[in-house]
Amino acid sequence: MTKRVRFAPSPTGYIHVGNARTALINWLFAKHVGARFLLRIDDTDQERSEDRYVDAVKEDLSWLGLTWDEFTHQSHRMDRYDMAHEKLRVMDRLYPCYETPEELNLQRKSQLSCGMPPIYNRDALKLTQEQMMAYEAQGRKPHWRFLLDDLPMEWDDLIRGPVKFEGRHSSDPVLYRADGMPVYTITSVIDDIELEISHVIRGEDHVTNTSIQIQLYRALGAPLPTYAHLPLMSDVSGEALSKRLGSLSLRELRAEGILPLALTSYLAKTGSSDPIEARSSLANLVDEFSFEKYGRATPKFDKDELVQLNTKLLHILPWSEVKEILQARGFTNIEESFWKAVSSNIAVLSDLKDWMDICSDRVTPVITDPDFLHAAATSLPEAPWDESTWGTWMAAVKDQTGRKGKELFMPLRQALTGREDGPELKVLLPLLGRDRVLNRLKGAA
Repeated sequence: MTKRVRFAPSPTGYIHVGNARTALINWLFAKHVGARFLLRIDDTDQERSEDRYVDAVKEDLSWLGLTWDEFTHQSHRMDRYDMAHEKLRVMDRLYPCYETPEELNLQRKSQLSCGMPPIYNRDALKLTQEQMMAYEAQGRKPHWRFLLDDLPMEWDDLIRGPVKFEGRHSSDPVLYRADGMPVYTITSVIDDIELEISHVIRGEDHVTNTSIQIQLYRALGAPLPTYAHLPLMSDVSGEALSKRLGSLSLRELRAEGILPLALTSYLAKTGSSDPIEARSSLANLVDEFSFEKYGRATPKFDKDELVQLNTKLLHILPWSEVKEILQARGFTNIEESFWKAVSSNIAVLSDLKDWMDICSDRVTPVITDPDFLHAAATSLPEAPWDESTWGTWMAAVKDQTGRKGKELFMPLRQALTGREDGPELKVLLPLLGRDRVLNRLKGAA
């Protein structure tokens, strides 16, 4: 049977680098073994799910180059979850509970104060029909819990190795809320069964879910998928990432000018035994993929490290590829000569605008020594200019003023670019042109 994996984000915010890493590892595995990659939108949370986030997920994955073979919405499959509700109820594995959140919280506090684990006490199983009718008459609607058996829930995880939970130590999970809406625990299982998902690759925050879901697979008579639970990525300080807070969202990185290949190279190798280096294509990452390379330590996302990787990638890409990237970002009039002149000072593509401004008329010269600049202006060579012009000019200014080194070139750099750093002036000077240089030496913007 063809292997099948899925990435199943909830559309409640923009996906961040941690979500993207999970999607990427699913995709790399799929391509490595010839599996199908499904994109499933887990949108049963009607209050917080928004169409704009669905569109954003598609846009972000497409930007990364992660195409999907199939696409579905959980909200389009509600009849399947209703059928599962009826099936589990008939099997006596689903039972109604009428406790309020306040009552459940009081029960947990009481158990903890007595040194007991906060496991649901199954009082609802003792309710008579008359008691349930009385609750209904009060306006209470039941939530529905799955009755766990005492058998162990165990699996061999591709990342964590053998994992085992005891059923008797777990609380019967709520599968359907009082409003009738199913929760992730059941919807994910039903979808994974019916969509024939062979490998569930997700974050380690789902380990406890998996233990419960294994019992659901058994109850529904379905074979278990293979599981791989990845350690969750944190930011560099160790804080958890949250898409609701917009933590390190992909659209934020894209707007700054991070290349998708830089990000995929970084995310694919962070937390693995491979060196974090720029790869020339997604195909390279597919060829190198193996679960055995991933450890259980928390991978930390270091944006500075990503920017360094992005910088290296920008400098090794051929102009033909750079041109396509720039045009896709709206930089349609960039010439190769300009790119070669400024690329050594580009870390992310948003830096490019600064140098476009400097090479046009949108810069304020920094005038630190007007007399020196006036002398330099009188020695300015006539056009046309090329890369030899800077050397010729500096020799003339040095002879005229006696200056050398930093005292010679720094006032000129500040006047011509408004900055103290940047590309070599010998390559920048021809791009500026004689008239613009002369105006800046005189202090004109």
